Formats: sequence, structure tokens, C-alpha cells
Amino acid sequence: MHSFSIYTMPAFVSEKKRFKDPNTGLSNSVKQDTPIRKESYRGLTSLVVDDFDSPILPGLPDDIAKYCLALVPRSDFPAMGGVCKKWRHFLQSKELITVRQLAGLLEEWLYVLTTDSEGKENHWEVLDCHGHKHHVLPPMPGPTRSGFGVVVLNGKLLVVGGYSVITETTVASEDVYQYDSCLNRWGKLANMNVARHDFACAELSGMIYAVGGYGIDGSSLSSAEVYNPDTDTWTLISSIRRPRYGCFACGFEGKLYVMGGRSSFTIGNSKFVDVYDPESHTWCEMKKNGCVMVTAHAVLEKKLFCSEWKNQRKLSIYNPYDNSWEMVQIPLTGSTSIKFRFGTLDEKLLLLSLEEEPGYRTLLYDPNAAPGSEWQTSEVKMSGPCLCCVTIKV
Repeated sequence: MHSFSIYTMPAFVSEKKRFKDPNTGLSNSVKQDTPIRKESYRGLTSLVVDDFDSPILPGLPDDIAKYCLALVPRSDFPAMGGVCKKWRHFLQSKELITVRQLAGLLEEWLYVLTTDSEGKENHWEVLDCHGHKHHVLPPMPGPTRSGFGVVVLNGKLLVVGGYSVITETTVASEDVYQYDSCLNRWGKLANMNVARHDFACAELSGMIYAVGGYGIDGSSLSSAEVYNPDTDTWTLISSIRRPRYGCFACGFEGKLYVMGGRSSFTIGNSKFVDVYDPESHTWCEMKKNGCVMVTAHAVLEKKLFCSEWKNQRKLSIYNPYDNSWEMVQIPLTGSTSIKFRFGTLDEKLLLLSLEEEPGYRTLLYDPNAAPGSEWQTSEVKMSGPCLCCVTIKV
């Protein structure tokens, strides 16, 4: 870990100062370099030429300049984005994450969707790796929505689809919005081909998949599509065998797994797993012997962790390599709540309460801890109940 930052290598401006020679008594002028103070990046705007042909930092090769920018604490990135287009372009790129990873500087922050005390307005809160509240995100664009998909891609938070209630009518959406965690702002991405809500959504190999859900007329869907961030386009892929809604998805070893939810062709919740192979562009179906009515899920260390509606005091752990399930009892310590949302932080599983409780402490499960000490409590705490939680490393 490097202890220095870009502030140890300040930019300089040259200015003329006059002084009196003590020997001759004559007044002379001399050029003196004055460092630019760190109080504000705005002063740099006039010094950095806003031109993609100019260097990122004058006098330094671009690879060294990028490394210098990457050393700055993550909390300062939004201010840096206002200096010039080249800085902003680098902060938006996948290269920033690569450089910070190589330097051992990745910072892991939690993004938690919670609600106000009256349960009327939702907002995203940001917590640092110690669980301390950092800031609140700007409001999501567009009308208030529910049933949307949430996924993280290249250090950005994507909110996909969902529905709005307009004059007491549920209206499915094809809109996709992206929050840039480095610039602290929302942007609009290309629409999906099919408006949908309560569908499965996940990232796999740098692509975003949306599968099933409810359509614009309220019918359940079997259609699926994939988003390519390099071209900002959604492309329809082959459909799953039967429509399903209220399902979820996750990626393992280059394949997409769609689980849970219901289908209009079956009674009760689906016991089948739809598996998509991007290499062959085909779906296959497998029957699972574990969770069916999943209320919370998270992927950690190439395993799937689930909580099931009928047994929320047990943690179900799925290993895709041998298609096996392991059941772990959830202790009463920390919360009497049986309704959780899952999050991950520092290779550990967080059980965030869906209900607000006085004195509640977040439960933490460490799969790598010594037997008998896997369960602990965490300092992570939101201002309200957790509706959704994702982790972004930058």
C-alpha cells in the first residue's frame, strides 16, 4: 500500500516577483514557482488544456500521469472529474479500476437502497468499508419505480427496467439508468428491447443479462436479452423454455443461472434452473434440490448464498461445481428479524435487516473463519430498512 498521494507532487505555476538586491539597492524581478494548493481542483481547470491531444498531466508520460491520478482517494474523484475532459474520461474508464487494483488501492463501498421513516421515499446511501455513512446519492432519474433490476458493471451501478404506477395502472419500463460512482452522477443508457419488471438480472463476463419478468401487458415473459456496454446496445437472445417471473440470476464460470420465481406453466415456485451458455447461445434446464422461494441472495467466493421464504432462519449455500446445497443455521444474535437482504463486504456476507429494529446490529457470516466463529456482528448500519444492497470496488 502506497502512503503517498498526488498531493505530494503538486502542480506549479510560474509568477514573477520583485526583490531589492541588498548590494546594489536595485530592484530586480525573478521567476518563482508557486505550488497549487490542494484546497480545490477548480484552480487546475485553467492550467489543464481541455484537449484530447494534450497530456493528462503536463511534463509526465500518460501512463505515469494515470498512476498519479489513481493514487487520489476515491472520495475526491467527483471534484477531479470537473478539471478537464481527459481526467473525466480516465475516471469513467475501466482502466482506472485496473490501475488502482495493480497499486493495491481498490476501495470497497456499499450502496444500500433504503427508505425514509414514513416508507414513502427511497434513496441510495453509500457506506465505506468500515460501515460508516459516506453520502447519499442524487435522486434516480425518471418516475418512482419498483421491481427493477440492479447490477454493478465496471464500477458503475445500473438500474434496469421496473414499473411505475401511473393513475393506478402498473406500467412496465424499458428504461436503463447508470450511476457513475466516480463522478457521482446518473446517466441514461440504451433502452431494453422489451419493457419488463420483476425479472432476473445479472452481470456475466462484462455483459448484462435480463431474463423473464412481467411485460407491458402484465403477462409473464420468456424473452431474454443482453447488454453490451462497449456499444451501448441491447440484443435479444434465445428465450427460456417457459415464462417465469419473480426470479433471480447469477453468473458462475462463464454461464448464467436463472433460479426461483414462478411460471405460468407450473403450480407454485419453479424448481428448475435455466442455464445459459454464451458460447453456444443456448439454454439448458436442470432441476435443483435446494431453495425454491428465495427472498435474498448473493454470490460470494463462487458460491451462491440464499435465504428461503419458508425457512429464513437458515442460510442455504449452493455450490455449482457439484450442484450441492449446504444449510447453515442463522443465529438469533444481533437481530430477532427473520427478513433480510444480503450484501457482501471484504469477502464476507452481510445480513441486512428488511425491518427497522432498535439496537439492531448487522449479522456477518465469514465462510473462511475457523469452525464455530463464522458468525459475527458488523458495524454496518443504514438509516432505514435495506431494500437492496450492492458493492462497488473502485
